Amino acid sequence: MPAATATDLSRVTFIVLREMRRPIITLIVVYAISVLGMVLIPGPKIDGETQYMSIFHAFYFMTYTATTTGFGEIPFTFSNGQRLWAIICLYVSVITWFYAIGSIVQLLQNPFFVRALAEWRFSRSVNRIVEDFYIICGFGDTGSVLTRGLSESGMSAVIIDADEERIKALQLRNYSMHVPGLCADASIPRHLLEAGLQKGNCKAVVAITNNEEVNLKISALARLLNPQVDIITMSKVEVFEETLATLGGEVHIVDPFKTFAKVLAASMLHPGFYTLNKWLVGEKGATLDQFVRLPKGQWIICGYGRMGHEVNYVLAKNNIRTAVIDPHENKDEKYVDRYIVGRSTARTLTRAGIKEAVGILAGTDDDGHNLGILLNARTLNPGLFSIVRQNRHINEVAFNTAQFDMIMQPSLVIARRILFLLIAPLLKPFFQHLLENKPGRAEEMDLVIDRLRGTVGSSKPHLVTIVFNEENSKAVMRSLKAGRRVVLGDLLKNPDDRDRSLDLVVFVVKSGERIHVLPDADYEIRAGDQLLYCGTVLAKRLFNATLNNEYKLHYVQTGVFLPRSYVAQWYRNRFSRIDIEATGKK
Repeated sequence: MPAATATDLSRVTFIVLREMRRPIITLIVVYAISVLGMVLIPGPKIDGETQYMSIFHAFYFMTYTATTTGFGEIPFTFSNGQRLWAIICLYVSVITWFYAIGSIVQLLQNPFFVRALAEWRFSRSVNRIVEDFYIICGFGDTGSVLTRGLSESGMSAVIIDADEERIKALQLRNYSMHVPGLCADASIPRHLLEAGLQKGNCKAVVAITNNEEVNLKISALARLLNPQVDIITMSKVEVFEETLATLGGEVHIVDPFKTFAKVLAASMLHPGFYTLNKWLVGEKGATLDQFVRLPKGQWIICGYGRMGHEVNYVLAKNNIRTAVIDPHENKDEKYVDRYIVGRSTARTLTRAGIKEAVGILAGTDDDGHNLGILLNARTLNPGLFSIVRQNRHINEVAFNTAQFDMIMQPSLVIARRILFLLIAPLLKPFFQHLLENKPGRAEEMDLVIDRLRGTVGSSKPHLVTIVFNEENSKAVMRSLKAGRRVVLGDLLKNPDDRDRSLDLVVFVVKSGERIHVLPDADYEIRAGDQLLYCGTVLAKRLFNATLNNEYKLHYVQTGVFLPRSYVAQWYRNRFSRIDIEATGKK
């Protein structure tokens, strides 16, 4: 039994023994005295001989009377002395049982017992996970979206959150994978150990609570307790980001505002990137036909916090003039053309040049304020391109109804960024390749979008990372060990009809340290290669069948179906040999 589970079990046992010690001792004493009295008190005379109850019969009598069943006087009719003693014992035992049952009810309501029992059950659930899993600390909007994405990708997750209501909500979710949850403070080392931090199949710790200091502490503890585990943490404060960067090992710091600003910058150079990014993450209503083009001209930024800074920097780098409206004085106006101190009202918007502006960003930390800003702006200039920050997921209906051009929800940005890191780490070099400032890259991105539109189309996209090893591709590995070539083009054929291709597009193949973006069909697979593709759920199943079934792999390579039964194999081998001998004689 793992150490964490054994410790939790010992805590549960200790609390039970401590709380039930007196009731159990009282029951034992009452029953011992009752049985002893029934044995010693003389019974009726039968054939001139006084009868006495045995210890067994006395214990049997006390046992069934405790259930209020009543089977009569056994093994003989009681004497008056025995009946008097039975009356006393019945009243005393009933009172004792009430005391014991009350103690049990009190134990079940003891918060320490309930917590210890929950931790023990949680540890047992975690220990039953045999596949790779991730520890998610924080089950707010971000954690919920991330867990849903991992579950749909067939990956296991373990949840720790200090809010009891969120853990109760977790138990009501219909995830395809079992997701254990614990209501606890994830910054306490014991709870991280209970979540399986030191297990070999724990691949990463994701710290996405609403407290920056707690995220930092979780990251530091995870690095100390398991130096091999990857760490992904959310941070919006530069001071914490600097500390996190010095922890060593694989540490990914996710800042929603920097992430959105990078997407915005890429979209300004390649209009199809924002559309592709939204479609890959499975955003509601996203299609590959809706390109977003940011207009060139003057922009107004309402709210100069982290998001305002990042977006303004991107716009300034692309030679776009900006006017900033914020209630606080600004000491650094290097990338700002005009800075107006005040709230974003109709008067300040007019001073900022709303009539001549082509776009506006409402980036404050108040959803109601952001909605009011854009409604005022639309009244003054109906043709504005609008970007809005949505802070709370529960306000989604209002923001969708307003039909803004871009909605930036920090929790979704973080969840999708982390999901990409976990299920598709090769997506980063793929995007870097497409966004390189080289001739032909825009046309190449358009080609990728066209291929995805023709293969996946309106189906839900599935990003899948495959590692060519014994666990994920048994048939391919056997073929490679036998010295046979396996090329990518054959694997992309339909194993039911090799004249048709699977509905998927291979983005990247990583072989050792080399990265092959959009590899050719004649690429030769090697053991240990990592492959990232996007396709339909049916294509995913068929592709996995080819990788793990030697008969399907042989068919897509040669077009010949191998016989599967022993009789068919014997027949094929026998008559193939006869044909070869006959050909040799000729």
